[in-house]
Amino acid sequence: MSASAALVWTAVLAIAVGTWAFRASFVFLFGYLDEVPPRVDRVLRFIPAAVITAIIAPRLLLVDGSLAVGPGNERLLAGAVAVVVAWYTENIFATIAVGMVVLWLFVFLL
Repeated sequence: MSASAALVWTAVLAIAVGTWAFRASFVFLFGYLDEVPPRVDRVLRFIPAAVITAIIAPRLLLVDGSLAVGPGNERLLAGAVAVVVAWYTENIFATIAVGMVVLWLFVFLL
């Protein structure tokens, strides 16, 4: 095994152990508490929305690595329609279905 391959595997192992230790610390910490403190609970409620936004926003706002906010960005327009559907229906399946249909209409028909 070459030195660079050994370095890569060492880094992978260190990251895996660090990730496990970080996650295990929360399990052990909350195992000693009777309930989650209100401030921590309030912060934890925002994590799913923040993660989803971090995953989706770049795909909606960037085209070929540059910011594209305008009528030529089909993904942004379909995302805007999906946001409106989500707001009114509060149904994840309707949101995904309408968003995908609108995206396909913009991409394939227009």
